[in-house]
Amino acid sequence: MTTFSRSERVGRHIRNTLADILHRHVRDPRLKRVSITSVDVSPDLRSARIYFATTGDDVKVKNALEGFKKARPYIKKLLGRELGLRYMPDIRFHYDDSLDYGARMEELFRSIEETDEHRHRPTE
Repeated sequence: MTTFSRSERVGRHIRNTLADILHRHVRDPRLKRVSITSVDVSPDLRSARIYFATTGDDVKVKNALEGFKKARPYIKKLLGRELGLRYMPDIRFHYDDSLDYGARMEELFRSIEETDEHRHRPTE
């Protein structure tokens, strides 16, 4: 059986709670299409790096970062109520580009398959 460190458990709890907070309490339209992908909490539980993904271009990512910056005190207050920790970790938001990378790789594989199919078509 795998055991998880306290920081990993707190990170999962923050991710789930934050997703609920974004869905129910945050009204900023810049944060409507945002998904929390992961949370990395330091071993001393003093800081948390929150990674998010959103659909769209760089402008939407920038807008989401600005939305998180503005909503950060409110989010931190709501998280603090839910987590029940002695100290609320300092939270910082970061864009997770792994979904963009995965989509780009998928696009490349698809283009390779199309090229390969085109190249191996029997001639009549």
